[in-house]
Amino acid sequence: MKILADIHTHTIASGHAYSTITENIKAASEKGLKLIATTDHTEGMPGGAHAFHFANLRSLPDEIDGVKILRGAEANIIDYEGHLDVDEELLGELDMAIASFHPPCIDFADVETVTRGLEKVMQNPYISIIGHPGDSRYPLDFERIVKMAKATGTLLEVNNASLKPTSFRPGVRESLIELLTYCKAYEMPVVLGSDAHHMSVVGGFEESIMLLEELDFPETLVLNTNPEALVDFISQKRLK
Repeated sequence: MKILADIHTHTIASGHAYSTITENIKAASEKGLKLIATTDHTEGMPGGAHAFHFANLRSLPDEIDGVKILRGAEANIIDYEGHLDVDEELLGELDMAIASFHPPCIDFADVETVTRGLEKVMQNPYISIIGHPGDSRYPLDFERIVKMAKATGTLLEVNNASLKPTSFRPGVRESLIELLTYCKAYEMPVVLGSDAHHMSVVGGFEESIMLLEELDFPETLVLNTNPEALVDFISQKRLK
């Protein structure tokens, strides 16, 4: 499986990452990637980037060293009513946005509360991707989530950092097996993200690819293999 895109990367603007956007793009180019999304944490995360950071991403060129750049953000889900820590006007200026649960920003809850809350988030036209689903502290009804993802055109991420032995998120592998089983059954595409917090990890998907191969997951449903299809998928939701 040849991966050509990384849709989840952080820079020093996130407050707890350690490379610049230039370094991340250089790493992506050296690894043969054709697309990278820069997705720093928004303000609700301690140390997260100010709104000005995201507004000024327009100053970036569309492509550097043969790598297309998507201007994005990783927004924090702040309640179970679908609200985020960033306003829609700012999200509308970006190419894409990830929405994620993070413990500093929202309390843990039961499976019905978390599932219902995430379904509301996926109805937001500016949310392209749900980041690192599978943390068992935020339990989900995965069949419902996959159905809503398909209905709204929202991608679900296979987060490589969460699959590593060093990950602090519990239950991810088991959860992703269930999620991917439903994605395969409903023919719902997924997207891989490195969640890189250092340039050395950009384009790193070893754990994700091993899991996909173990499950015999169709390569045609992994949008990182086709950057044009990935961009088109994200754009279609925004056009709606």
